[in-house]
Order: sequence, then structure tokens, then C-alpha cells
Amino acid sequence: MERKRRYRPVRRWQGYTLIELILALGLVVTTLAWGLPSFGALARDAARTREVNQFAQAVYLARSEAIKRNGVVSLCPSRNGITCSPSAQWTTGWLVFVNLDHDSPAARDADEPLLRVYEPWDAGHITSNRSTLSFRPFGQMGVTATVTFCDDRGSRAARAVIISQTGRPRISSRSASGGSLVCT
Repeated sequence: MERKRRYRPVRRWQGYTLIELILALGLVVTTLAWGLPSFGALARDAARTREVNQFAQAVYLARSEAIKRNGVVSLCPSRNGITCSPSAQWTTGWLVFVNLDHDSPAARDADEPLLRVYEPWDAGHITSNRSTLSFRPFGQMGVTATVTFCDDRGSRAARAVIISQTGRPRISSRSASGGSLVCT
């Protein structure tokens, strides 16, 4: 003999209770409070990485153009994007140009071709042990250089573009000697 099963009607909920809403809101607030600082650091890392990569790209451009043109190509800080400002910091922007008169420190004259202009970096500070960089056609720069990129987080988040005597750049979180980077 078969038993008949009785089905109870399913009770339909019309909404959420106040306790459920408070718990959900607390979970969202906690997650945001925990995650937002990480997003801020991620944004600063991305901005710094962009600048470091642009500078490394400028070094590669200058090095390859020097070889291609069989002449000297220079990088220098620039406030206006037209002429060099050797007393300026690299933070104000920089330019790459063909240094026809081979002057040292490099200074762009009106007749020297401008290859590329880079915008200022307002979110941080750039320091260097060289006021200008010049690359020669035989693939050498002649001196080593370290260009350090710092933001408001200081030395722990700094990165450097270290340029060898052959003009090859490398990006590092340590100085050329292996020590910590210094942000001033």
C-alpha cells in the first residue's frame, strides 16, 4: 500500500532581515577596508613602473640611434621639451636628441634633431649620478650611470635603471653595488 506524501507549501521570503543586511554591509566594508590600501600601492607601482620603463626605452632608443646614425645621441633633463636643462632634475622630463657637436655635458642646439620628448613625472622623484647621458656609435656610453626612481614610499619601493659602460640598461631594486637604493 502506497502512502501519500503531503507536501507543505514552501514559505516564500519577501526580503532580508535587518540582521542579514547589517552582516552583509559589515562584510563589504571589511573587505574594502582591507583591500583599498593594496589597490593604492598597486596604482603607485604601476605609475613608477611606467616611468622606469620609459626611461629604459629612452636609453635603448639613444643607444640604437647612435649605432644607426654613426654619431653621438644624448639624453638630458628638460623643463620645456626643447632644450636641455642640466641643472634640472630628471623628474621635469627628458629628451633624446642627436648630439651633432658632441658637447659634454650634452646640450641640444637648434640644428640638432630631436628624437623623442618625455613628460615630467609628478608622482615621484628621479635622481641620477649623471646630469646627461651620451651614447656613441660603437655601442659604448663611456661611464656607468644609475638613475633612481622614488615615490612617497621611499627607498623600499624605489627602482633604478643602471646603465653599464656598454650602454645597456637594467632595472633593479638594488644599487649597482648591491646595496639599498637611496631616495633623497
